[in-house]
Amino acid sequence: MVHRPLAAEESARADFYALLSRFLQAPPDEVLLAALASAEPIPSEGDPRLSKAWQDLVNASSAMDPDAAQDEYDALFGGVGKSVVSLYAGFYAGAMAIDHPRVRIRSDLAGLGLAPRSTTEPEDHLPALFDSMRVLVAGGAGRGPATLQEQRRFFEAHIAPAVGGFIRALEGAAKANYYRRVAALAAAFLAIETESFELD
Repeated sequence: MVHRPLAAEESARADFYALLSRFLQAPPDEVLLAALASAEPIPSEGDPRLSKAWQDLVNASSAMDPDAAQDEYDALFGGVGKSVVSLYAGFYAGAMAIDHPRVRIRSDLAGLGLAPRSTTEPEDHLPALFDSMRVLVAGGAGRGPATLQEQRRFFEAHIAPAVGGFIRALEGAAKANYYRRVAALAAAFLAIETESFELD
């Protein structure tokens, strides 16, 4: 099967999902911080909120060092027992054990021909959900992009119910400094995604 190159807008969407997944999977290392610090601005005539959030993250990346990023990541998402900010969608969606979103996510991933990359984390791990959206938008691993309807169904079923609570928790965490900028970028980008899906 021949896959056509992605349109620039779709490629940008996939890149944002990949970046959000990367930020939540592990703290930014020296390479990522340097790449972000030198990144081009996003024109404000597109979406001013996204443009500002991106520039704030770029500026913060130029002042951040990997050790401080590691400390902040551990303070927010690490620790024994309950973390300050949960990385699991079920936590924010008010999941009941009998009807946990992991069951539906597992079923939907299988229906879309996607298998979890790792068995060490439950299916509602937000980095994995964002990475799944990246694959649905851009394709990969021998598959093309999903239809817009499939992307919308996955987003509305598994990301939309949880992401607002997650972003609020991250923005409000006393230990968040750099990651407050990550939360602002996530909020701006996912607001655009939500509006776009509602229009289609």
